[in-house]
Amino acid sequence: MSGFFSFARLIQVFERYHKFFFDGLKTTLYISFFAVLMGTLLGLLFAFGKMSRLRVVKGICSLYIDIVRATPLLVQVMIIYYGTLSMGWKLQPTELNAFFWGMIAVGMNSGAYMSEVIRGGIGAVDAGQMEAARSIGMSKGKAMRYVVLPQAVRNILPAVANEFVTVIKETSVLGMCGIHEIMFRSGDVASIGYVYVETYVIAACMYFILVFPVSKLVAMLERRMNKSVTR
Repeated sequence: MSGFFSFARLIQVFERYHKFFFDGLKTTLYISFFAVLMGTLLGLLFAFGKMSRLRVVKGICSLYIDIVRATPLLVQVMIIYYGTLSMGWKLQPTELNAFFWGMIAVGMNSGAYMSEVIRGGIGAVDAGQMEAARSIGMSKGKAMRYVVLPQAVRNILPAVANEFVTVIKETSVLGMCGIHEIMFRSGDVASIGYVYVETYVIAACMYFILVFPVSKLVAMLERRMNKSVTR
């Protein structure tokens, strides 16, 4: 018996199949970056929509956020991926099609959570800031842009980083659609070499290497921003 886990076997698997792992790593990073970027833009849109005085706009945004937050990401990915296929919205090659719609699905999911983060960050800014800006002749839009939003960024930034970390981990479900992210590629390696524990330990290490520095970087940035505010 070779035992439950062997470090030597882990090294051997990585040396032999490192191209598979790095291919998955690259795909995971691409999807995570663009999904969070899309999620931030959608989050801004839905955050302002939910704060709108128009009941129809507010109702649509609230409904979207509630539906997305109440359903699993995997279900949303399947609906978007297979729904677009059934309507003939297919890109070529097949790998690009899966990548694009998977990224859209994760971005739309992220947007619902980001909207609440952004709305909470804006709400945390003292209401007197808006009143002071309006009193010196600023329009509501300019006051929001130049006074409220810059202060809200400090409240929003840690949550945005946490969302990026969450998205990196959530991309693991995209392998169900054939997207070559870390878990999909790890499955390829495991099925080729019949070495499962070591393969998925490598996958776990790759997720850790992606997530840990981001968390520490944002924590450091948050501390520096807090110091600049208290001066």
